[in-house]
Amino acid sequence: MNKIEGTNIPFLEFPTRIREGEEMVWRNNTTEELFGGKRVVLFALPGAFTPTCSTYQLPGYDDLYSDFISTGIDEVYCLSVNDTFVMNAWAKDLGIKNVKMIPDGSAQFTHAMGMLVAKDNLGFGIRSWRYAAVIDNMQVEKVFEEEGKASNVEGDPYEVSKPEVVLEYCKGGRHINLNLSDSTDVKEKFGG
Repeated sequence: MNKIEGTNIPFLEFPTRIREGEEMVWRNNTTEELFGGKRVVLFALPGAFTPTCSTYQLPGYDDLYSDFISTGIDEVYCLSVNDTFVMNAWAKDLGIKNVKMIPDGSAQFTHAMGMLVAKDNLGFGIRSWRYAAVIDNMQVEKVFEEEGKASNVEGDPYEVSKPEVVLEYCKGGRHINLNLSDSTDVKEKFGG
């Protein structure tokens, strides 16, 4: 078991540029808005426009998005220690249709999750270690952390955080979140 499994993710804000009508505006998305009351898959990677991230990881999660949703996952997020402009341009460049991008430009979330590493040996500065997680209503359910996490390591492992691996877990760990505090609501939703 990873040391963050069973813990709550931190309450943070992600400054993000979004389109409202014809204009791009700033919005501070909070972890509570993104993760509260939802079961989501979050995958984090070293950087936008990098080879493994661009060729396999982000497109792979986008291609399997509907499969994740069919297992009871509410949303799939990609997080990187990049700013919102870079994350938006990267998603546009790759034609990403489903995965939502989370810019962790100041690395606050990555640091709080214990996944911050230095990649100075590649000229990247501080970055996220590659991992994926299933997060259920702000609580870390399962972590898929690549082996060898350390600063300035050679190589870039990509095995356990692949979308196919995480999807298999989600298929086996399928569950439905029900709010049973209002039995009328449940009856209406499920025909009772």
